Amino acid sequence: MSPPAAEAAAAPHRVLGGIRVVDFSRVVAGPYCTMLLGDLGADVIKVEQPGVGDDCRSWGPPFVGGESAYFLGLNRNKRSLTLDLGDERGRELARRLIARADVVVESFRPGRMKQFGLACEDLRPQHPALVYCSISGFGSTGPYRDRAGYDVMVSALGGLMSITGTPDGPPVKVGVALVDVCTGLYAFSSILAALLARKTTGEGQLVEANLLATDLAVLINAAGGYLAAGQVLTPQGSGHVSIVPYQAFRAADGFVMIGAGNDKLFAALCRELRLDHLLGDPRFASNADRVSHRDELVPLIEAAVAADTVDRWVERLGGAGVAVAPINTIDRVFADPHVVASGQVVTVDHPTVGELKLVGPAVHLEATPAGVYSAPPTLGQHTDEILAGVLGLEQTEIARLHEAGVL
Repeated sequence: MSPPAAEAAAAPHRVLGGIRVVDFSRVVAGPYCTMLLGDLGADVIKVEQPGVGDDCRSWGPPFVGGESAYFLGLNRNKRSLTLDLGDERGRELARRLIARADVVVESFRPGRMKQFGLACEDLRPQHPALVYCSISGFGSTGPYRDRAGYDVMVSALGGLMSITGTPDGPPVKVGVALVDVCTGLYAFSSILAALLARKTTGEGQLVEANLLATDLAVLINAAGGYLAAGQVLTPQGSGHVSIVPYQAFRAADGFVMIGAGNDKLFAALCRELRLDHLLGDPRFASNADRVSHRDELVPLIEAAVAADTVDRWVERLGGAGVAVAPINTIDRVFADPHVVASGQVVTVDHPTVGELKLVGPAVHLEATPAGVYSAPPTLGQHTDEILAGVLGLEQTEIARLHEAGVL
């Protein structure tokens, strides 16, 4: 059951206005998914363990206003409800809440929600229209189903770490939990597809996403190169196995990323670098030739790039149509004039932080825009509000549940 009509009508511009999500997920993949649902206007109720909450509430420093910056970046547009699922009274409240929801998202190890009596098969007989999304490390079948699904472990096992880093260097992880984030994106899009299908069939369905499946899916050309041609990709640093030049070069005052993916752009690059004589060299006549002679071409470009600054190369090469970008640190990213002009950094009021800056939605919908409507919640911030407003509990009953440690 969706929120009351009056509540849904209050936000007609939100494409998921009227959709309620009960979110049992934690850490990154699930919370990223439900954050995106919240961006589109869904009422996301984040169910957390009393006194503890989502694991990443403790991931820091940095902490701001007593809150983990990690948590703050993943949990906007949600309400926090604390429930002890180890207590039957807490589980019963969860069932009553789910009965008034459209979507459940959970990221426990396979089988844990079954122990709570909150698995999809437990809920479906009473709630056939429910879209139920399970997110795990390795899926619900196979020998690794019970393993903990941390992003970095899956990145190692799934091959992503083997192609990240510099040639002959040690393994290097991606700088953010990319497999987690991509899993959240897959889950998000699949939930939307399931809600769309429900409009036709009237029935919900089980959606399963897992980190290893995501890792394999995002290997793209690395997977294709092996499956189609038997090629095992190795770390390329900032370079590209199939395109040259397409990598970072050291300028006089830092590093600049330069890419010339076709013969026209290579010619423009050579002219700006004063390397016109390379244009008649058969070793560099085509991209395939340049890839074959990478070790001869790259040092020539390196020597030329070292003669000027990053900003000058960005100006000169960009003006010539060559793909080029400074390799910015995070502080420089958010000072970049284009990033500033995008308006993607938004400010919200947080109960303990005060004014909090967040990165907002990445995609713009003209008629039903996504947005940041509320700050990430403090632990249990909305418990009483949800129990009274959604479940209709009296304040005396809520007080007894607090005293019993259920909330």
